[in-house]
Amino acid sequence: MKIMVAIKRVVDYAVKIRVKSDKIGLEEALRIKESGLASEVIAVSVGPSQCVDTLRTGLAMGADRAIHVEASATLYPLSAIDDDCNQTGQMVAGLLNWPQGTFASKVVLDKEKEVATVEREVDGGLETLCLDLPAVITTDLRLNQPRYATLPNIMKAKSKVIKKFTPQELNVDIKSDLEVVQVTEPPKRKAGVIVSSVDELIDKLKNEAHVI
Repeated sequence: MKIMVAIKRVVDYAVKIRVKSDKIGLEEALRIKESGLASEVIAVSVGPSQCVDTLRTGLAMGADRAIHVEASATLYPLSAIDDDCNQTGQMVAGLLNWPQGTFASKVVLDKEKEVATVEREVDGGLETLCLDLPAVITTDLRLNQPRYATLPNIMKAKSKVIKKFTPQELNVDIKSDLEVVQVTEPPKRKAGVIVSSVDELIDKLKNEAHVI
């Protein structure tokens, strides 16, 4: 079994603004491989040339190979730590017609039965899904703590070949299907009013705020 991990350049939430890679999905893939349940981990990133640095970080962590799809626009990742749009995993699963498990806080693979058990947090507690493989799984912050790449592996990653494609070579049209019509700030909150009696409060709530 092979695991493809989508990684993205994101803002590091733990420090002053700086760009790093979103590593949680990659860390889980590496752990699955180390347990003997996968043969190869492939890191994939879509975006500008700076994505190469992100992919080299993935190689230094332990990914077997990396693929860079060069594009001026970046596709949103699974549930990235910067914008948390939570859309790419679902779209990929829909296009591939594969089962999906989102916001995974625990992943267990059964290689013999070819299924993945995904535990995820929902409003009412925990939900457990059983997915036939292949499947698309998106990650939650609680899934794991990514490892640090060692200096020797960082140096080795600098010399590894990253395979590059363009969207045209993959017969993909990356034009946006969405148009931002307008972006406006929410209305400013009005100053509070001090009332002199309960009757005046009720009158304002009824005739001005129209909430009763």
